[in-house]
Amino acid sequence: MEKLVITGGTSLKGEVTISGAKNAAIAILPATLLIDGVCNIENVPNISDVRAYCEILETLGAKITWKGKNEIEIDTRNLSCTDAPLDLTSKFRASYYLLGALLGRCGKAVVGMPGGCKLGARPIDQHIKAFEALGATVDVSQGKILAKADKLVASSIYMDVVSVGATINAMLAAVLAEGTTIIDNVAKEPHIVDVANFLNTMGADIRGAGTDVIKINGVKKLTGNATYSVVPDQIEAGTFMIAAVASKGDILIKNCITKHLEPLTSKILEVGAHVEDIDGDNIRVWCDSRPKKANLKTLPYPGFPTDLQPQMGVVLAIADGTSIINETIFESRFQYTEELNKMGATISPQGTRAIFEGVPKLTGAPVYSTDLRAGAALIIAGIIADGVTEVYNLQHIDRGYENIEDKFRNLGAKIERVSE
Repeated sequence: MEKLVITGGTSLKGEVTISGAKNAAIAILPATLLIDGVCNIENVPNISDVRAYCEILETLGAKITWKGKNEIEIDTRNLSCTDAPLDLTSKFRASYYLLGALLGRCGKAVVGMPGGCKLGARPIDQHIKAFEALGATVDVSQGKILAKADKLVASSIYMDVVSVGATINAMLAAVLAEGTTIIDNVAKEPHIVDVANFLNTMGADIRGAGTDVIKINGVKKLTGNATYSVVPDQIEAGTFMIAAVASKGDILIKNCITKHLEPLTSKILEVGAHVEDIDGDNIRVWCDSRPKKANLKTLPYPGFPTDLQPQMGVVLAIADGTSIINETIFESRFQYTEELNKMGATISPQGTRAIFEGVPKLTGAPVYSTDLRAGAALIIAGIIADGVTEVYNLQHIDRGYENIEDKFRNLGAKIERVSE
């Protein structure tokens, strides 16, 4: 078993370069199954979820060639299977994108019930609704999902709730469907736009990604033979922005899209830290005093992202005053607060709301990552705490952050990965 050992009390300073977006990459990889050809994907984050997806694609007949640490060539001309390995698909949430991609390309898909972080109820009813609207039949039983269709035909689809996963899956299924599909009340996150841009580069005709309505004119074939670069990871960028605030540090975050970070930027300014947008691709964040109290509510983009809520919770745990977080996306997102309380925080979770009574400092302790973003929050907490913190359950963190301890170490953190 591995753990991170962090000696706290560090003020982070320096530069960090952001990797490609995890949430975009794990949707673009299955999207390559729609292509009858070869494509090259750059700026791919080298994380466990990406490596697992590559393994799944190979079992389906794709040829994967790593051309560098962050560049993959994918040849999907000779798919041989539509049944994804259940043991692999059950390990992470985004495996459900195989449904839309295989259904669109082959007319059939069998995928295990998706796994991932335990954040509460995460239904797939909107995914199924979209597939059925396009003419597919879907059966969920014995821990797997079977979707099949003799032919997919365009339709009008209204999402009952704003869902990132369902929006992407509907888009994947509709790309090769006959006619024009209109998807209304869709999610607008940057990685949805990135998936649409990738598919358009490969020959699709998708319009409106990033707005409330997406229009897809079905095409007969995607041929690939192009190179695409994954968008920078807004959540990783936000994690380091928050780390600068919590540690009273000064960090230049490079290779990011500052517009994607505006909801976080406004909250960082509210707690009394400083932000400098440098040319839209780099952002500097620094803080020279104890953070002020603030309230926040998570919302779909362009609201405050739920994936930055635990990290911001660390800031509010040491803020001057009482803060409240309302979580509207995942009902079990506050599991991390129990671990912060072990470090001396005073946080009272109450269902989908938590009250943060700010304390002057945290103290090192053994803590356990309960999910991906909770793990990042605990690392930040360990960096600012007095004494030594040991962070366990690193498999969650490795799913979404590339070389996270190296990046923090380069900013001055005293952090080591240790095998027990």
